[in-house]
Amino acid sequence: MAKFGLSQPVRRIEDPRLLKGAGRYTDDIAAPGQVHGYVLRSPHAHARLLSIDTAAALALPGVHAVLTGQDWLAEGLGEIPCAIPLKNRDGSPRANTPRYGLAVERVRHVGDPVAFIVADSLAIARDAAEAVLVDYDVLPACTDLATAMEPGQPQVWEGAPNNTCFDWETGDRAATEALFAQAAHVTRLTVVNNRIVVASMEGRAALAEYDATSGKFTLHAGTQGSWLVKNLLANAVFHLPPEKFRVVTPDVGGGFGMKLYLYAEYALCCWAARKLGRPVKWTSERMEAFQSDTQGRANITLGELALDAEGKFLALRTRNIADMGGYLSTFAPFIPTGAGTKVLASVYGFRAIYANVLGVLTHTVPVDAYRGAGRPESNYLVERLIDAAAQETGIDRIALRRRNMVPPSAMPHRTPVGQNYDSGDFATVLDAALAKADWAGFAARRAASEAAGRRRGIGMAYYLEATGGDASERAELRFAADGMVEVLVGTQSTGQGHETAYAMITSHQLGIPIEKIRVVQGDSDAIPTGGGTGGARSLYSEGTALLATAATVIEKGKQAAGEALEAAPADIEFTAGRFSIAGTDRGIGILELAMTQRARAARGEAATQLDAAEVAAIPAHTFPNGCHIAEVEVDPETGHVSASRYIVVDDVGHALNPLIVRGQVHGGVAQGYGQALMERTAYDPETGQLLSASLNDYALPRAADLPEIEVELMEIPCETNPLGVKGAGEAGAVGSPPALINAVIDALRAHGVTHIDMPATPETIWRALLPGSGATAAPSRTLTPIPA
Repeated sequence: MAKFGLSQPVRRIEDPRLLKGAGRYTDDIAAPGQVHGYVLRSPHAHARLLSIDTAAALALPGVHAVLTGQDWLAEGLGEIPCAIPLKNRDGSPRANTPRYGLAVERVRHVGDPVAFIVADSLAIARDAAEAVLVDYDVLPACTDLATAMEPGQPQVWEGAPNNTCFDWETGDRAATEALFAQAAHVTRLTVVNNRIVVASMEGRAALAEYDATSGKFTLHAGTQGSWLVKNLLANAVFHLPPEKFRVVTPDVGGGFGMKLYLYAEYALCCWAARKLGRPVKWTSERMEAFQSDTQGRANITLGELALDAEGKFLALRTRNIADMGGYLSTFAPFIPTGAGTKVLASVYGFRAIYANVLGVLTHTVPVDAYRGAGRPESNYLVERLIDAAAQETGIDRIALRRRNMVPPSAMPHRTPVGQNYDSGDFATVLDAALAKADWAGFAARRAASEAAGRRRGIGMAYYLEATGGDASERAELRFAADGMVEVLVGTQSTGQGHETAYAMITSHQLGIPIEKIRVVQGDSDAIPTGGGTGGARSLYSEGTALLATAATVIEKGKQAAGEALEAAPADIEFTAGRFSIAGTDRGIGILELAMTQRARAARGEAATQLDAAEVAAIPAHTFPNGCHIAEVEVDPETGHVSASRYIVVDDVGHALNPLIVRGQVHGGVAQGYGQALMERTAYDPETGQLLSASLNDYALPRAADLPEIEVELMEIPCETNPLGVKGAGEAGAVGSPPALINAVIDALRAHGVTHIDMPATPETIWRALLPGSGATAAPSRTLTPIPA
């Protein structure tokens, strides 16, 4: 029987089930009598819907329904909502972009849902979709974020003039401007954070059932938290009490933020199931996912860094143009504003910060949170600015960072954007990374590459993450009839290893063998509340709730052990899974006690049960941080980049399971590598067609593209939660893009290249190296300073 302590590299207990094909994903689930849904999507980026003729489709054998946006309105259904209210700089509310399950009057991106066909089989539904006659009045489209606000551009929404849906600010503008006025040097840089297709391994899917007797829906869907989807369906779409919805999330094959939201297809399946009285199933195809899953990043940001004569950072000023796509997704306005700006100070001692964020609408797929959710974008800007400032001032880039880092003695530290850092030793982490990467020996390696006709560069980035999410979390422990201990949690694993982590905590606190623990998640009926997974919150939030619940189990166990052993509860001690009478050898194991009490209760006897549930307050979020160092070689004849070495030294607080932490960092670095060097989401500027609409056209990194990723963990415990953890789920994706781009620029600097935008593809680099090329000596996009 395995009993694991914390801080051990325990192999994931869920992996044998998943690797042997025993996982149960949404598309694996079938309901008796189910029919199949298919979404007819707009082939145009912008068009009026003049008419939709469904008669021919409805006449086909096996077709049960062809639903349109007008049907949606006639049914009295509400919007697929944006859940984030936001005030503009002038105090007015942000613009609204009303979105229904199916387009009404107008489509606003390629892939916008136009009709929902339900048939006996998917093949019949596809054939019926081809029989639907849609009369489109095609209109000019706006897909370029850099020009979307210019006069004369096609308007996405009438209520958002110049395609600007919000103009938001944070920080102390007056103090920032005063510090800029006295600065000895100001570095300005505009950077592009390229749009990302999430491309999770498992696509989205939904299976909805409706019980006419109870009036209750059951929806199976791959989400990152059943409760958000449940509440939005009930309150915003169907205008019903939440208890009329049960949302069940089975195994999920990757989420990365994209599966947090209420999507139209989930509501369409529920609606059709109620209309038809039969279960309705929909599964996304890969190209469909490219056109309908929320996408990530898509920012153009001007950063201005003010320094004094000694190279100390005075202030930071930013102006971010954030692409929202054709509609405001569930959390979209929050990502570049509240989420992204809170880490602008990073690990540095800025005296003032001011940030202006403009949300811009385009005729493209909506943009929302993607691994890191605004924090990678801000860290990228800051670390690129610091490298540029080092070049302009002649100060060594390492020395410039070290000079400005907040020291451990300053903790707790409050930043100019209102964040309270509880712990951190940034300079020590930096030194460890430099030593591990042999930074001092780089010159010799560069000379060897030069001799072989290649250009070698080294780049670093120090990142700081800020976790997020709900301010409370729930856990429940049940001693089941089969002898297992059920751990019911309010978060949702999408591949991170939650089952292992939660089983480790439970085993450690209660002395229960790990194989006797069963983690239950994702069922909104079985688990009444939950904050879901996002913002790297799961371990410290759910872990805190588990500690509180385990403590309650122990207290109840002392009462129960007193009953079983005929002793006063005050005389009962608990150690290593066993309750005993103090000073004696009389005792009983926790599992035996639970079964004994269950049996006594079954006989009608008064018997204290050990089951317990607690909701824990999460008063503070955490600040993972670390240093990434990338070493790359560039082939000047082809522009191809290969990373010869990649080093990460992370402070994620207490590493509960170092093996899982390293795996999370590896995955994040891989996604950051793809963004930095490979992934380009391209829209045709004339038609608005998504040109990179499949894996044939969109370059995801493969194992052969990646270097070995060396991860070292420095444990500086968090002071604001009892586990001391800081979160590791997003960290790899935060530090990798700036480290890689800084390395590429370092390799090309001898050729006069001082800036290059992501993705730094071979073509981009090759063009930058052409004789006389000045295209990448300056940013490819420039923004004017912040207006008064």
